[in-house]
Amino acid sequence: MKIELNQQKPWKKWIMLFTFLLLLGYASYSVIGKGSKSISASVINFQTVESGALDIYTNAYGEFASARERLLTAPAQGKVSEILVRPGTLVTPETIILKLSNPKLEQEVNEAKGLLAQQQAQLEAFKYEQQNARLNYRGNIANIEAEIEKAQLELTVNEDLLSLGVASKIELQRAKLAVKQQTKRLTFEKQKYQQFKEMQGHQLTQRDITINQQLSQVALLQQQLSDMSVKSGISGSLQNLEVELGQSVSLGHALAKVGSNKELIAKLRLPQHQADQIDINAPVIINTQKGKVSAHISRIESIVNNGSVLAEAVIDSELTSNARPSLSISAQVFVKHKKDALYIAQTTGLRPQTKQSLFVRTQNDLLEQREVTFGELSQEKLLITSGLSFDDELVSTDISQYKQFSEITLTH
Repeated sequence: MKIELNQQKPWKKWIMLFTFLLLLGYASYSVIGKGSKSISASVINFQTVESGALDIYTNAYGEFASARERLLTAPAQGKVSEILVRPGTLVTPETIILKLSNPKLEQEVNEAKGLLAQQQAQLEAFKYEQQNARLNYRGNIANIEAEIEKAQLELTVNEDLLSLGVASKIELQRAKLAVKQQTKRLTFEKQKYQQFKEMQGHQLTQRDITINQQLSQVALLQQQLSDMSVKSGISGSLQNLEVELGQSVSLGHALAKVGSNKELIAKLRLPQHQADQIDINAPVIINTQKGKVSAHISRIESIVNNGSVLAEAVIDSELTSNARPSLSISAQVFVKHKKDALYIAQTTGLRPQTKQSLFVRTQNDLLEQREVTFGELSQEKLLITSGLSFDDELVSTDISQYKQFSEITLTH
């Protein structure tokens, strides 16, 4: 049996070798291509890293609120008989919001006035009675003084007669005794009159106190009756109305709330992680969409709600034309001053408080990827925590399609 062996032709070996080398070259090109890419420098924009002092501000959101608010309550028990103003209406201190009716209160006012008039009439009658009593006392004193004069005259006559030897000594002694008795009587009567006047003064004071108390009661009831026409008390706007027409209310029942329109404060929600770093009186820049308003922090609460802390800011500058209670606002609140800060202008794609892979220009015209960590965003300036140095040039053009390349060559 004859076996023939087919010899492999040399050209097939060359084809197989060429194919292998071609595949190896393609693989090498693919590997090298992923690590390097060329881009024209004319299509790339750069931002330069800056260094210097930087005021760190944090963003906050909130709304304006009335700096002055007044709660209107019922001055007495009554029923809402009329509503004259609805929420949102501008009011002055004398604007009547609503009226309450209470017939019993009107009756109490009339009764109090009647009792006051009665007490005042009794006081006048008492004054006349006391005046008559004083006149009686003065009449008694006058009579005693006349008796003294009479006794003194008799004493003088008896003394003259005794000197002539006509009168007896006993008559002289009787005349002296009469003068002495009438003099003591006059002193006693004057003391009684003085005590009577003091007692009369105390009685008048007591009656005056009673009348003044009644006057106060009448004034209180009249004020309650007047307050049944409920006024706003301050300039501003009616913020809400708590009652309806025909509703019965008791003393102290909340009726409405009025807030100032021109005197405003800002209520801001601060990020929880920065609230502890913000001081009282920290400057605030408020944006109302129609301008900016300066303010300062006056109060910071300690309660955390949904990751934020409520704070209040007092307005320091003139308000914008659209400022009003409940207007939504944004604000920048001063946190701290950083002496030597690295920062860059914030652009699209750069996010605060993140770590990003970005392309940075090197001295030999290469773009290399670096891990860059950003801190706070303050007034359109993004703080750099790590990954960049002063004067580094960061690519600001969107070349995210080249993220797979670790380096990119710039061509001119």
